[in-house]
Amino acid sequence: MAQAAPLAVAALRCRCPRCGRAPLYAGLLSVRERCPVCGLDLRDADTGDGPAVFVMFFLSVLVIGAAVWVEFTYSPPLWVHVVLWPVPTLVLAILVMRPAKALMVALQYRTRATEMGL
Repeated sequence: MAQAAPLAVAALRCRCPRCGRAPLYAGLLSVRERCPVCGLDLRDADTGDGPAVFVMFFLSVLVIGAAVWVEFTYSPPLWVHVVLWPVPTLVLAILVMRPAKALMVALQYRTRATEMGL
């Protein structure tokens, strides 16, 4: 097995867990089938719902806390909350989900949780 890339590189930069150079994703959240640099087969990388659950918990605390603060500080009408919170929630979900999923793929590779590390 080749030397694994550091977890910080693989997760935060969304790179291949083996070489740390090639992008992990082919689309927004679609993991590539194979690393174009080192040839690592990523088809068996299955993160399941783990990253999504942690991202939802994290964002719910953050966004609901901010909404409560805005409510008690400024007392805006309900329509302001309806207009204000969906955009930052969506942007934060995408920004946090990509590294969370990349971290899960890197951990699977390091621990040989699937056949991708063999």
